[in-house]
Amino acid sequence: MRIGLIGTGRIGSFHAGVLSRHREVGSLVVADTDPARAAAVAERTGATAAPGVHEIFSWGVDAVVITSATASHAELIRRAARARLPAFCEKPIALDLPGTLSALEAVESAGTVLQVGFMRRFDAGYGTARELLRSGRLGRLHTVRAITSDPAPPPAEYLPLSGGLYRDCLVHDFDILRWVTGREVVEVYATGSDAGPAMFREAGDVDTAAAVLTLDDGTLATATATRCNGAGYDVRMELSGERDTYAVGLDDRTPITSTEAQGPPAADKPWPGFLERFAPAYEAELDAFVRVLLGEAANPCDGREALAALRIAEACELSRRERRPVPLAEIPGG
Repeated sequence: MRIGLIGTGRIGSFHAGVLSRHREVGSLVVADTDPARAAAVAERTGATAAPGVHEIFSWGVDAVVITSATASHAELIRRAARARLPAFCEKPIALDLPGTLSALEAVESAGTVLQVGFMRRFDAGYGTARELLRSGRLGRLHTVRAITSDPAPPPAEYLPLSGGLYRDCLVHDFDILRWVTGREVVEVYATGSDAGPAMFREAGDVDTAAAVLTLDDGTLATATATRCNGAGYDVRMELSGERDTYAVGLDDRTPITSTEAQGPPAADKPWPGFLERFAPAYEAELDAFVRVLLGEAANPCDGREALAALRIAEACELSRRERRPVPLAEIPGG
C-alpha cells in the first residue's frame, strides 16, 4: 500500500521511519510546510518527498498519516474524509470542541476511518494493567493515580499553540484512564500552578496541574502533570483495589529516588523523553493502523474516543478557571 505522511517534525520523522520499514507499506510519500525538512526525512527513510500537501492527496495514496502542527489537524482530517481516505492523526483532532466535532462529522458523513494517536493504549504495561483489572485480581478498584511529568518545559513559542497543560499533556492520562478502567469520568475538580517559568503566566497556562476525577462507579482518580520535572520523564499509573495494587511505569528507569535505607537504587539512566519511553507503543499503534487498512482489525482508537478525552480536559480547564467541581454533563459533545 501507499501511505502519505503530512508533517515531518520530530514525531513525523519517527513515524516515517516506522512506516518505511513496515512490510505492508510498499511506498511512502512525505510532505511538510518546510520542503527541505521533508526532503531530508525522505532521503533518510527511502520515502518520496512531495512538493506540498496537495500532492499527498493527488498522487493516489491509500491512506494519510497526519503529524503536522496541531492547528492543521482538523482541516486535514476533513480533507481526507472528502477524499474518502482513511486517516491516522496524532492527538489532538483540534484544540477545541467545535473543531473536533466538525472533523468528526466529516469523517462520519464520509464513512471513512479515523484513528487517533493515543499511544499509551499500545504500551505493554498499560495493557497488562487493563487485563489484570478485568481479571478481578485487584478486586473492587477504589483509587487510580496517574502521573505525567516532563523533564523540561517546551519552547515558549509552543505554549500559546498547545491548548494548555490539560489539553496537551493530561489528555493522555484522561484517555488511558478510560481505556484501562472501562469507566467514564462524571465529575472533575482541577487546579494548577504557574509559579514556575514566567512564560507560562504570559501564555495564560500553568506549568503544574492536578485533578481529582470521579468515575461513574464511584472510583476516585487523581491525575497530576508538570513541565518541570528535572529528574527525568516520568509517566506512571497506580491502580489500587481491595485485593492488590499494581503500578504501570515503575522500573529501573523511573526517575524517583527512595529515602529509605532499604529502598531501591535511583535510576542511573532515567527516561529522557516521550519518544524513548514509548517508542514500542508508537510502532504498535502504526502497525494497528495498517492492520485496520487491511481489514484485519477494528479501529483501536477512533475519533469519538479522542472527543471523550478532550471533554475531560475541557472540564478540568473550566474547573481551574472557576475554582469549582465541574460535572461532565456541562461539557458539550457528550
